[in-house]
Amino acid sequence: MIKLPLLLALSITIAVPAFSQDRDRSQPHPRAGREATSSGHIPAQGPHRFVPHVDANDRWLGHDSGPADPHLHLDLPWEHGHFTAGFGSGHVFRLEGGSPERFWFNGYFFDVAPYEYQFVDNWLWDHDSIVIYEDPDHDGWYIAYNVRLGTYVHVMYLGLAGD
Repeated sequence: MIKLPLLLALSITIAVPAFSQDRDRSQPHPRAGREATSSGHIPAQGPHRFVPHVDANDRWLGHDSGPADPHLHLDLPWEHGHFTAGFGSGHVFRLEGGSPERFWFNGYFFDVAPYEYQFVDNWLWDHDSIVIYEDPDHDGWYIAYNVRLGTYVHVMYLGLAGD
């Protein structure tokens, strides 16, 4: 006998909140059909991290800090000598291993400028192809262009294996 009133009380406790949430469905939701308007450009995608790259018109985007950039200042430019195995699009090298701190190809060793480690997190250090360019603005630095990604970073030549 006690079970019936308890069951009835429990049913009412559950049903009352459900009925209180029911409203006249013929009335539109207060916010329905109210969309914001904008007179400005709305981008198709959210923001993304800028990575220095070369665009379709061969413009080097992100290489505009100039010779006085404190992140690329070296007290001893070319401390380990000059890279001489070739520059530009006619000299494509395949990475053979390493990390941003030290990578190599064909026995030549380099490291990425520490300030630019953030731009190489998706480089494949054991097989990406790169092209080395001389940097006209920053003594002691070269530019390594990743062919697969179309991005580039400043690198320092560390010398040949066995030197």
